Amino acid sequence: MNESEQNETTVIVGGTGKTGRRVADRLAAKNLPHRAVSRSSAVPFDWKDETTWDAALAGARNLYITYYPDLAVPGAADDVRRLSARAVASGVQHIVLLAGRGEPQVHPAEEAVRASGATWTIFECAFFNQNFTEGVLATQDGKLVFPGGDVAEPFIDCDDIADCVVEALTDPAHQNQTYELTGPRALTFAEAAAALSEATGEPVVYVPVSFEAYAEVLGEHMPPPVVAFFIDLFRFLMDGHNSHTTDGVQRVLGRPARDFRAHARSAAAREVA
Repeated sequence: MNESEQNETTVIVGGTGKTGRRVADRLAAKNLPHRAVSRSSAVPFDWKDETTWDAALAGARNLYITYYPDLAVPGAADDVRRLSARAVASGVQHIVLLAGRGEPQVHPAEEAVRASGATWTIFECAFFNQNFTEGVLATQDGKLVFPGGDVAEPFIDCDDIADCVVEALTDPAHQNQTYELTGPRALTFAEAAAALSEATGEPVVYVPVSFEAYAEVLGEHMPPPVVAFFIDLFRFLMDGHNSHTTDGVQRVLGRPARDFRAHARSAAAREVA
């Protein structure tokens, strides 16, 4: 990599995640230099090991930040503040942050990015479509188990998020802007299950459970403090305050957001292929 390319490099924190790997794919398709970093990458990055940060950031002009397990966790804002300061000191000029929608818990991390000295773009996103096919909401034995009641959520596609992130990384028109990204319609979890069932041809049934019961489900995969955090977060989010849609994808990309049903069909087609 020559010096001019190096100065254009985008570092993707969480490069193996749902949005990070999609951003990396899009930058690669555009022949734009990038470095996708995670704990397992060739140049590693670990939020809990600051000795990994400098090498991960070396030569970067742009930075895309995703935070694991969630930007709302206690301590996330401090980590983002330190990383942003380190990035700007090393030459990063623009930071794009993935944040949650309707979550005041993430606002301190957002403010850390805004105060970093770099230009910035923040994407506050609804629940991901891909959570149903790649993540915590993936069906088990034809059942979709979640404490969502009959609350509707305008699920957003990670491909739309990645398209928006790349647009923000390559077009200065999006500097110092915050966008709320949602899908084009709000669906209840029962309606999402029905869409998955229609797309796959296999029955998918939504099973609404209590938060306490869902804590037991999460406890099979996560330590108790993380389970407690997510249960508190879901209690907050599942009150309907995020049920409305926004035009964020249209404003960034000039096209409508992808519909959940289209995602369900494409995911089913990939399973068959």
